[in-house]
Amino acid sequence: MATEKKLPCSPKKLLEICGRFPTPFHIYDERAIIENFRRLIKAFSWSEGFTEYFAVKATPNPFLLKILTGHGAGADCSSLTELLLAERCGITGETIIFTSNDTPAEEFRKARQLGAIINLDDITHIAYLERHAGLPDLISVRYNPGPLRSGNAIIGHPEEAKYGFTREQIMEGYAVLQQKGVRRFGLHTMVASNELDPQYFVDTAVMLYELAVEVLRETGVRIESVNIGGGIGIPYKPQQAAVDIELVSRGIRDAYKRIVVPAGLHPMKLFMECGRMITGPYGYLVAKVLHIKKTFKNYIGLDASMANLMRPALYGAYHHITVVGKEEAPANIDYDVTGSLCENCDKFAIDRALPEVEEGDIMVIHDAGAHGHAMGFNYNGKLRSAELLLRKNGEVVEIRRAETPEDLFATLDFDRLATFS
Repeated sequence: MATEKKLPCSPKKLLEICGRFPTPFHIYDERAIIENFRRLIKAFSWSEGFTEYFAVKATPNPFLLKILTGHGAGADCSSLTELLLAERCGITGETIIFTSNDTPAEEFRKARQLGAIINLDDITHIAYLERHAGLPDLISVRYNPGPLRSGNAIIGHPEEAKYGFTREQIMEGYAVLQQKGVRRFGLHTMVASNELDPQYFVDTAVMLYELAVEVLRETGVRIESVNIGGGIGIPYKPQQAAVDIELVSRGIRDAYKRIVVPAGLHPMKLFMECGRMITGPYGYLVAKVLHIKKTFKNYIGLDASMANLMRPALYGAYHHITVVGKEEAPANIDYDVTGSLCENCDKFAIDRALPEVEEGDIMVIHDAGAHGHAMGFNYNGKLRSAELLLRKNGEVVEIRRAETPEDLFATLDFDRLATFS
């Protein structure tokens, strides 16, 4: 079933917002994000203790994080700064899962201080964590199934990924942790990103449920929680369909009854750590057309660049584009939609059929609510844009101001520069 690409509000209101806030900016639809999150929670209401740990990396804005945790989300953190962000939002304890790799000691220490669930990426991290921060009562480990599962272009094939324990290391790791006094155990995996096949997530749950049974038989360790990761994709292209969350839930529930309950592992908590599917479809990059260039191709030059949204340049990813006020006009001209970076890959779209575009038109790039602003950067001295929130009552508020040159220069000591010759 095709996916309709809607604007976050009426074209008239969007143009009014552009009159108040200079483009480019990211804007998020609070109502849609909350409704989407509630749908996920409802779908898994059968699972006692089910928690969606929102992947902070996707949209690391404290206002969005506070909204989601206010409706029952946890925080999936992967760095010191993300832990600090969670702390600033009042999120502590087992409401945080800390999953990182190649982890510095200070990050483990902060996770321990906050009481977060620590999810280890490698068997050598057991000794490293013990030495630098001490072992908590609860530890989770990340499983890499290798060639037993396929991956995709974004996250790579599991056997080529840098993440996780092998099966043999899983068994050894749990035995070591138990011997060292750890009493509570979790099991985690993350094997795909932006996956649209609902069966993939059912199969992932089956894999972890079966592994939990094997762990019990081989080590005596009882897994209390299984985290199937995130990776649920969104339909970036209009002809794609969203993942049927209810179908995924039914499949996982059947697997739970078939595998976990007979093994005597009930109750076992189910966790997820989605980011993209929660906020992705409900965030938009809004930009203005600066130039129309006609050489060997037709080019639209925006006041945004890949510094604001790098997915198309990084992955060749498709993002739908709407020309505001021309939604019903025929899309009969092919354009490359570009930014102004000194990189030829700085393109939001290549040979995209759009209505005839003029200087000053407002363009909306859809599905930018995850891994959009978060992946921004400052090459060419480009300044990252503001983030706005369309509140449930229709009010629009700025939840992150745009960067200024002073922000970019803040880490430079110009006074010391004056002494150089």
